Amino acid sequence: MQINLTGHHIDITDALRSYVENKFERMARHFDHVINAHVVLSVEKLAQKAEATLLIDGGKVFADSTHEDMYAAIDALIDKLDRQMLRYKEKKGNHRGNSVAKIAEAEE
Repeated sequence: MQINLTGHHIDITDALRSYVENKFERMARHFDHVINAHVVLSVEKLAQKAEATLLIDGGKVFADSTHEDMYAAIDALIDKLDRQMLRYKEKKGNHRGNSVAKIAEAEE
């Protein structure tokens, strides 16, 4: 997975970069079909905002999070993305499972 990290009104330090990369390893464990991730970290007055767009086979997934602390915003962002990816994976698996179950019921 390729991670593009961009900062708006914030300097991307090595600590922030490594923190984001470590958190996105968690995404790779659950769902390995992520092709590209574009992460934008920004500061708007007192709010720290983290947003990400993931390019996966089958579409795009977007999430954002705002918090007073950048690390907490990144944590919340990863949690949102993780839930969306698990839901996508389950939906994709259920689609295949339902058709097999319907065929089996039709044959009986």
